[in-house]
Amino acid sequence: MAECRARGWNEVDVVFVSGDAYVDHPSFAAALLGRVLEAEGFKVAILPQPAWNNADAFRQFGRPRLCFAVSAGNMDSMINHYTANKKRRNDDAYSPGGRIELRPDRATNVYVQRCREAFKDVPVVAGGVEASLRRVAHFDYWSETVKPSILATSKADLVGFGMGERVLVEICRRLAAGKKIADCRDLRGVAYLLGQKETLPTHEWHDASCDNQTVELPSFEDVTADKVAFATATRLIHHETNPKNGRRLTQRHGDRVLVVNPPALALDERGMDRIYDLPYTRKPHPRYQEPIPAHTMIKDSVTTMRGCFGGCTFCSITMHQGRAIQSRSQDSIVREVQTMAKDPTFKGHISDVGGPTANMYRMRCTRPEIEAKCRRLSCVHPTVCKLLGVDHGPTKQLLKKVREVPGVQSVRVASGIRMDLARFDDDYLDEMARHHVGGQLKVAPEHTSPKVLDLMKKPATSTFDEFAAKFDAASRRAGKDQFLIPYFIASHPGSGVHEMIELAVFLKARGYKPRQVQDFIPAPMDIATCMYWTGLDPMTMQPVETVKKLKDREVQRALMQYFKPENWFVVHKALVDAGRQDLIGSGPQCLIRANPPKVALATRHGGRGPRHGDPTYVHAKDAGTKSRGGMPCDPGSDDDDD
Repeated sequence: MAECRARGWNEVDVVFVSGDAYVDHPSFAAALLGRVLEAEGFKVAILPQPAWNNADAFRQFGRPRLCFAVSAGNMDSMINHYTANKKRRNDDAYSPGGRIELRPDRATNVYVQRCREAFKDVPVVAGGVEASLRRVAHFDYWSETVKPSILATSKADLVGFGMGERVLVEICRRLAAGKKIADCRDLRGVAYLLGQKETLPTHEWHDASCDNQTVELPSFEDVTADKVAFATATRLIHHETNPKNGRRLTQRHGDRVLVVNPPALALDERGMDRIYDLPYTRKPHPRYQEPIPAHTMIKDSVTTMRGCFGGCTFCSITMHQGRAIQSRSQDSIVREVQTMAKDPTFKGHISDVGGPTANMYRMRCTRPEIEAKCRRLSCVHPTVCKLLGVDHGPTKQLLKKVREVPGVQSVRVASGIRMDLARFDDDYLDEMARHHVGGQLKVAPEHTSPKVLDLMKKPATSTFDEFAAKFDAASRRAGKDQFLIPYFIASHPGSGVHEMIELAVFLKARGYKPRQVQDFIPAPMDIATCMYWTGLDPMTMQPVETVKKLKDREVQRALMQYFKPENWFVVHKALVDAGRQDLIGSGPQCLIRANPPKVALATRHGGRGPRHGDPTYVHAKDAGTKSRGGMPCDPGSDDDDD
């Protein structure tokens, strides 16, 4: 409040509550939305990681004139807190010093309730990833139950889903003009609960190709009791995500009706520039004495675009950022880099230039009239759509301009690239290999099983092999010894022991030894989460085998890291049970030796070493873990979950 008074403010218009530490960088939602509101003339106070055991912290700025805006932070609070095995994480990248316990579980619910306690008559708008993905009845992995819309559990007045700049600004404009929060229910990108005696209002969204009809989802009670109804609801939701033709959704929750308006329209280039050209300091608030890991990682990165048309079933980007690619102008991006280069603390190295997928910059459908009608969930699966513009020219031009900015010594692309697009442009790969890969390039083949890849909406393994060969050739032309960092997922729906064994064989044949295992986490609203919960592919209603027991998930992890001596017993049992004894022995194709190494025996006996007389120790030999010429998948710790 002292900072508010220093600005001459006696009151604030909006109190923005966030589960993250405050970093004034456009990669952090509180900073971006706060700056956007500030540019519109609103007085914004940021309340980062407040004490939530009572409402005192929520009163420190006084009664906000317009509203509270609440977000759990850049991540879902449950994914932030727990691994795929439901174990408590020991750090939080969005907190000072990486400390945990600075935000509650299900932070949106708790923060909204404290706002209500602080000032009962002040409107509360919830947003961010956590609220977006819980705007309808959804499966909650951490309780293994179907939960109602977050509007029902949090008591927020509205949920602004998706990217919130446009909707939050319009809500504040209307409230400032004397309107009520209920007068904002016609906005795109908002969800709300009707009162028991209220009727569904009539709204028309004339700026879209939608037919202004309403799609009724199976009720909360139905999707809770019937997994077929849950799968049906999932299919309906995902077919209404294109803002140009998406229709309003309703879902009955007891005696109330949830209303989800069509998504907000994508920002054009001018709109993106206006947001990212705002005067961010790019630094944490000076109150913090410890570094904030997420800021350390992204402080020298530049966002070029948002959105993703990949439609991967395990990914939440499309449900939050949207399917349409929204790109900044090259001039805006270069201006940001020039500002960074003038900072005396800048070391000359840009850590990343990209977004959810770095090489989707400025890629869009070449037929806008078709795009306005299209309900396809992926533009690249099962094949790349013939109408998709896949020109890498703008990306190459941009990267060249960025690396020519005075004061910039190197420019990396660390956010990962889409292989099935990059393989169309050898010049792009040459540019990447020569200038923008620091020895390792992230890619995401995710699996090798055709069945699993189809369920994921990912390209076939042959695409990875083709891309790997082209990247290797480009690196040789650049005179560099560089490697791919491929990411794979364990325990995804459809992936059983046999599929993971084949993945292990693939890794062995190519010399990859992943140090990190990316375990599937069923995030709310994802198609793959529906498969996990219902055992059905919601798009085809065909059965899908799923792995749910933690013990079975550990087997899949071990198979991906078959080379680790401590995994020997788990891998051995899995191979024997699957009838794959051909992969046990000393042959070049074998995953493990016939006898357990000493480390495996020590691990089995609780780290005390083998017991005297243990028959398994008599002929034990250390199988070793030397790579066959491949590159470890990631330099991170051995037992992290992504």
